[in-house]
Amino acid sequence: MLGTEGDVLISPACWQYAVLLNRFNYSFELEKNLHLKGYHTLSQGSLPYHPKSMQCYLSRTPDRMPSERHQIGNLKKYYLLNAASLLPVLALELRDGEKVLDLCAAPGGKSVALLQCADPGYLHCNEYDGLRFRWLKQTLESFIPQPLVDVIKVSELDGRDLGDAQPGTFDKVLVDAPCSNDRSWLFSSDSQKAACRISQRRNLPVLQIELLRSAIKALRPGGLLVYSTCTLSKAENQDVISEILNSYSNIIPVDIKEMARTCSRDFTFAPTGQECGLLVIPDKGKAWGPMYIAKLKKS
Repeated sequence: MLGTEGDVLISPACWQYAVLLNRFNYSFELEKNLHLKGYHTLSQGSLPYHPKSMQCYLSRTPDRMPSERHQIGNLKKYYLLNAASLLPVLALELRDGEKVLDLCAAPGGKSVALLQCADPGYLHCNEYDGLRFRWLKQTLESFIPQPLVDVIKVSELDGRDLGDAQPGTFDKVLVDAPCSNDRSWLFSSDSQKAACRISQRRNLPVLQIELLRSAIKALRPGGLLVYSTCTLSKAENQDVISEILNSYSNIIPVDIKEMARTCSRDFTFAPTGQECGLLVIPDKGKAWGPMYIAKLKKS
């Protein structure tokens, strides 16, 4: 474990929560309140792709807004999230009318964020785990108006089979893969659960590679794919992407170093040794991540 990020990861009191505003239920009062509390907007438009419709507010302190309750028929005004989880969404560069696949979509924060960026022609949100699938559906109902929900398909399929079922269908694919989530895994007092997770950890790269192979099949030629995890593990990050790049001649890495340059005010990045890969590491006052992001294109 590295120094400062290890301290931040095992100290939930240091964790920060960003506030993603819901453009479908915008509140001027809420935005004014965030400004008064000293929040600032993510990167304030300096990113190569950062649509004005996606507004996320960050605080330098571990201030946490209260969560809004789920109420049927009422859209929530904001979503609380780890700000680093917006970087994979921004890396996808979503445009109106595109066909998008969120392969491992629960609990739904990245799907909600995608819909803050643009109005896709079709969004397929998939989640294999039954409990997380129900959570995903509730999240979408809480944030997205009915007309837009009608262009969203929510499925409970094994992501490894989706590429065969819908080959060459999508303009953009997000694979926010199951991983050894360092935040929740480290902060656990259950030693039995910890032992089980350590044994699972060894099998995760195999699953991650299989999910990526399926995503590549589902992607149309010329389409973009973003892979992300919330772990510091090189075996689940750089090694998985290297394996994919070594096995496909039609998958090319996309340089995303510019994102690290423009976001350095809000995030701390560790070197990955890859032009197509970024790693956000938690730091004091920037307690975001861990979040690994890699960007690929199908030629």
